[in-house]
Amino acid sequence: MKHFFCAAFVIILVVGSLQASETPRFIAQEAQYRVLPVAEYRDKMKAGWIGQIAGVAWGAPTEFRWNTRIIPEADVPVWLPEMINDSFDQDDMYVELTFLRTLEEHGLDVCIRQAGIDFANSEYPLWHANVVARNNLRSGIAPPDSGHPYFNQCADDIDYQIQADFSGLISPGMPNMVIELGNTFGRLMNYGDGLYGGLFVGGMYTEAFFETDIRKIIEAGLACIPPDSQYAEMVRDVLQWYEENPDDWIATWHKIEEKYQRNPDYRRHSCSPGEFNIDAKINGAYILVGLLYGKGDLDQTIIISMRCGQDSDCNPSNAAGVLFTTLGFSQLPARFTEKLDYTTRFIYTEYNVAELVDVSEMLARQIVLREGGRIETDESGAEYFVIPVRAPIPPPLAQSWNPSPITGSLFTEEEMAQIRFRSFRTIEAAVAAILPGWTIKDCGPDMDPGKRNEFRGRQNVLMTHPLNREVPCTLARRVDIPEGKKTVLTMVVSNHPGHDWELVIRINGEVRGVVVIDDAFTNRGWAEIMFDLTSFAGRNILIELENRANGWSFEAGYWASLTIESTTD
Repeated sequence: MKHFFCAAFVIILVVGSLQASETPRFIAQEAQYRVLPVAEYRDKMKAGWIGQIAGVAWGAPTEFRWNTRIIPEADVPVWLPEMINDSFDQDDMYVELTFLRTLEEHGLDVCIRQAGIDFANSEYPLWHANVVARNNLRSGIAPPDSGHPYFNQCADDIDYQIQADFSGLISPGMPNMVIELGNTFGRLMNYGDGLYGGLFVGGMYTEAFFETDIRKIIEAGLACIPPDSQYAEMVRDVLQWYEENPDDWIATWHKIEEKYQRNPDYRRHSCSPGEFNIDAKINGAYILVGLLYGKGDLDQTIIISMRCGQDSDCNPSNAAGVLFTTLGFSQLPARFTEKLDYTTRFIYTEYNVAELVDVSEMLARQIVLREGGRIETDESGAEYFVIPVRAPIPPPLAQSWNPSPITGSLFTEEEMAQIRFRSFRTIEAAVAAILPGWTIKDCGPDMDPGKRNEFRGRQNVLMTHPLNREVPCTLARRVDIPEGKKTVLTMVVSNHPGHDWELVIRINGEVRGVVVIDDAFTNRGWAEIMFDLTSFAGRNILIELENRANGWSFEAGYWASLTIESTTD
């Protein structure tokens, strides 16, 4: 099937506004190539980045607030032009820019082990498959084992799906490069359907440079993944359900909910079995709902994908990136471009928007030549990418619930020497090293909890994270409170910049204090909280300190010290 589909593209394709009489001579001689003016490539690639930025910025306030529910129309944020700059601290952006940096520094043939070292050296907050993989890498588990289900319980999660846009944006019309980049970067943290989600998204981007028909773009992405995978089954399902109800996206949403949320056969390796669902398949379905039912309308594509719920900033980001690419930056409405900040760099990266566009073009030029294409110049000096037409070759089928054996690969001593950060294999080990005498339970994996060498001017601090919205992470310790002395618990704590969490103090199970830890309380640094334990003199008590969610956005708790001191009055 995929060979027949791709054969349909073995024709002469001239992209742009050139008239037949203006067509450069070299174009007419090529039947196995597609031609893309470099200026048009840059325009469309830039639009793809802006679509990704706009989608995540618009949907960010809704992320995971509506699970198994459609976001009410009244709760959709109103787009304002200045919101385009709200993406500079989003993981949708900064992770894939790490991959671009690796390609820039080490070349297109960079090995997966070097990609793993660079990812291990990143310092930004992470979640799910990303954070598990980075911890694996930092502890010496080399890729691809870092993303293997044996070591990564989140291998089917959405992570590479939201990070793969770069692969298509630098590989116009070259789906096999998308697949190769997925094998280098996607396998750092994902496996099976988790990897295929990224290959599918990247494959759609490659076609968006040449095609405006959304169904054909989707089919191009589908051709990049194993046809017998559950992810491919999901794509075919959504296309069929769209045909059955082309004007009723809510009817299709219910069918997606029934099969990919409620049927455990399609969540065999989901990291959470409940309403929260970060599996690549269901969130990939919401990308498609936005693209299909948006019917080419930029706002509606983003809004519909967002209203599907679950990861409702990442999904519209992917959908908008693909759709914006079909148009080009020069054709975008001013509301998405007029307030764009070209100079502020994406947090934790080397790139602002202008630099991002430049490095993408540089890499695209290299990829065209590497893939057997050419860069030609016509008599006026205009450049053209002459890109060979080749059928995508999907990777073999892999399933996270029935994976192949691990490779058993570990980093060498020389490779480990290049990794600046080392992970404690367990959060318990980090607590024992930093807060001796205390124990921990229900620490969630988000944002890479554990030791921080430095945070807000303090050295060797502990970062914790709630298990979920309802279950806090708890630090606990049993102590004897002496009689005849004043005993005080002193806590030195902080918050993630711009966000907050609740510190709940329990004594013998009873809540004795609640403090919101935010920038105002810590003065953008550290706060010292003193809690008097003298009233418990002569008793053995259980102290529990909860890192409780307060809105579910960057809920990390930072602990510099916990001390209990008794002094004579």
